[in-house]
Amino acid sequence: MRRGLWITVLAVVAFAVIVIARLPASWVVPSPPANVACASVDGSIWNGACTGLTVGGAVVGDVVWDVHATRLLAGKLAAHVVLTRTTGSAQGDVEVGLDKSITARNVRADLPLDRALMPQLPPRLNGNAHADIALARFENGIVTQLQGLIEAHNLEDRSGNITPLGNYSLTFPGGSGEPTGQLKDQGGPLQVEGTLRLTREPGFDLQGLVKPRADATADLTSEIQYLGSPDAQGRRPFALAATF
Repeated sequence: MRRGLWITVLAVVAFAVIVIARLPASWVVPSPPANVACASVDGSIWNGACTGLTVGGAVVGDVVWDVHATRLLAGKLAAHVVLTRTTGSAQGDVEVGLDKSITARNVRADLPLDRALMPQLPPRLNGNAHADIALARFENGIVTQLQGLIEAHNLEDRSGNITPLGNYSLTFPGGSGEPTGQLKDQGGPLQVEGTLRLTREPGFDLQGLVKPRADATADLTSEIQYLGSPDAQGRRPFALAATF
């Protein structure tokens, strides 16, 4: 795959694998030497605030927490956490077990793509992320359960001329087995549909079909032709898989 479609695919994968899987785990249970620091701390360990939180040198934002003390009786550290940045916010209920498993519920986030937080993102990709996650569970750094919605809005490739890439959504229905989400475009120059499976290695397996719409740029349309022969509806297959 060449530049335009490659960036689109990486963006969708980034939301599911980086935003939902890797960053929350490193924030909640940082592994040394993560260098977690606050510019200032107010309140108590039960109800407090960390202004200017940084993790591994990356500026995360301001964090407020409210610990649910009764969960300590069950060997769980649980809290409602709110993250605020100048460009967006996120909040949810997070619970950490003695085995360092993490369960997150009722997570809502609206944040721009920011390579300061997600260095794995393509450097010329701009856009916004929205997440509405009912349940996410992490065991030994692996996503074992995921139910909710992840969206990418107003994606643009700015490596040369600004190229609109559209809007995309990933819907995870939840349930047993490896979490598998349904990928669909929500308007833009590319008609996209497929599945993203989060594997236990850990890693991911993305499979799908793509077709340019009438408003796709000539370069984007040309790049898609390298994916292989189209089906009867003019859609071409794409695939991407990796392990961490």
